Amino acid sequence: MKKKTNSGLKIICLNRKASFNYFFEDYYEAGIVLKGSEIKSIRNGRVNIADSYAVEKNGEIILINSHIATYKYSSLQNHKPLDERKLLLNKKEINKLIGKMQREGFTIIPTKMYFKKGKAKLELAVAKGKKHYDKRAVKKTRDWNRDKARYVRKSS
Repeated sequence: MKKKTNSGLKIICLNRKASFNYFFEDYYEAGIVLKGSEIKSIRNGRVNIADSYAVEKNGEIILINSHIATYKYSSLQNHKPLDERKLLLNKKEINKLIGKMQREGFTIIPTKMYFKKGKAKLELAVAKGKKHYDKRAVKKTRDWNRDKARYVRKSS
């Protein structure tokens, strides 16, 4: 019997900068409330979540500063590229996220956007910002691992 290789996920965009700037604690999967022109633009891959973050407004989690380009073939019903977008989460998850943001000083960062069974989903990470010396340590270990691999290749 043939094994299923694709788990139904099609990654649209990643937020690589976030792993360098933040320590991640928990991950959540959230749906996004989108308009028709927004989802068409996402299907074309014209989305950027590098500088975006999520906040709480009126008991809901809102995604701010995510850029979804305007859809070329849409007319009057086109959307604004930097609009605020509501995230779809369970009430229990929303309460956990709000508590962590207010009490413990964490922030909510989107790490990747993908399609799951035809629906656009967003992976959110509860994150704490790295200090400058943490970033330098990460660079130092990355460089050392690269040099170490280079030395092993040359010696063998």
